Amino acid sequence: MKKIFVFFAFVISIKSLAQNGYEIKITFKPFKNQYIYLGHYFGKTYPIIDSTLLNEKGEGVFKGNNKLNGGIYLVGYPNRNGFFEILIDEQQHFSVMADTATIASGVKFSNSPDNVLFTAYQQHMQASGKKIKALQDKLKTAVNKKDSAIIEAQLQKDDVDINQYREDLIKKNKESLLGVLLTAMREPVLTGNLKDPKNKADSIAAYQFYKNNFWDGVNFWDGRLAYTPFFEDKIDKYFNQLVALEPDSVIKEIDYMLSFGSASEEMTRFLLIKFVNRYLNQKYMWEDAVFVHLFEKYFANKQYDWLNERGRKTITDRAYSLMANIMGTPAADIELPDTNGKTASLYALESPFTVVVFWDPTCGHCKEVLPKIDSLYNAKWKAGGIKIFAVAKETDGSKKDWFDFIKDHHLQEWTNVYYSKADDKLRTDNNIPGYSQLYDINSFPTLYFLDKDKKIIAKKLTYDQIDEIWQLKVKGQ
Repeated sequence: MKKIFVFFAFVISIKSLAQNGYEIKITFKPFKNQYIYLGHYFGKTYPIIDSTLLNEKGEGVFKGNNKLNGGIYLVGYPNRNGFFEILIDEQQHFSVMADTATIASGVKFSNSPDNVLFTAYQQHMQASGKKIKALQDKLKTAVNKKDSAIIEAQLQKDDVDINQYREDLIKKNKESLLGVLLTAMREPVLTGNLKDPKNKADSIAAYQFYKNNFWDGVNFWDGRLAYTPFFEDKIDKYFNQLVALEPDSVIKEIDYMLSFGSASEEMTRFLLIKFVNRYLNQKYMWEDAVFVHLFEKYFANKQYDWLNERGRKTITDRAYSLMANIMGTPAADIELPDTNGKTASLYALESPFTVVVFWDPTCGHCKEVLPKIDSLYNAKWKAGGIKIFAVAKETDGSKKDWFDFIKDHHLQEWTNVYYSKADDKLRTDNNIPGYSQLYDINSFPTLYFLDKDKKIIAKKLTYDQIDEIWQLKVKGQ
């Protein structure tokens, strides 16, 4: 297995669990007088937590005063471009004997029943994998349907045998770390009409059964699951395929997991980092509410020793940027001077729909997009009652650039306002959030689509996407 070890920069340190410490003696041939490393899985990262210098005999010791969290750990090669896996759980004083020449056939352990069981499991799965690969290759060259049917039947039998082997192992070793991990890896098995639905009712029943049983046997308070390569993928599959794509459903699932996960410091850390990273930059417009919920419930009034100041500031700043522009809530009012020097207000603009455009007169992409928005406005939007409120943010240009662009592209029918550097500074000096923060503006142009009450229907979409949403809204009225 070839992967590069990386450090996880979002946290301060890995806080070990207490008492008695760990001592893992290792002999790793043919290396000598070189450092090897001890790390573990943590989502998509592989934090290094210890190292040891091998002596002339290839011997070294990983040792610490505090016990390690249980999970799947990685012993990294001196050049860090490869590793082999070991299990660490209750027994944290044991010996490992490895040799790169024979590592494919298994690593040897002393005083570690968990790893003896783990090695036997790995060897069995490797042998089964080779057998299945050979049958799959044979299937590709089968010359007739009869031969194909025989091979396919054998593949099905082998699949059943593998599943039964795992189930037997779980049953005999339910309390072991490997038993816990294999239980967590299981997925619901559909049978009968659930496996082969005949109608819509069967399909709905199959979905409900699969979702309701997806986490069978999984305890979210078990921090050992955080130190595995598969648990994050299982969470991703659940949210991507089984949870409804709307904020209340997602928030409900997150709170459920964390209500149990809070019993484990490592699981809490894992889940919070997982969800913050996922919803920091939204894939869907409605995910802003999910991130704000994460901040308000789990970060606003809580401290975590694993979260550094940079990470806390990133979360806080992002949450405050989203709070004022959550989907379905009223947009913040904008009051800025128009082309006549008079203050124009967004809320004074009466219309069934409003498109708010944040742009920069010196932005090349804006110069390309704004005329296209105006063409759509003249062709369709104006007749449909849509009005445009355009906010020009001063950056490197001047008011003259703004005036010239409006004049050259005949944008006089829009409500055009100018957000100068001076106005922005005045708000900041008076501890008033700037419009860029209130509307979470990170690039130009940025478009918002509002209803008659100035509630946010859509945000940060292209003008074509807003046009599609508008047409759906009109048809739905």
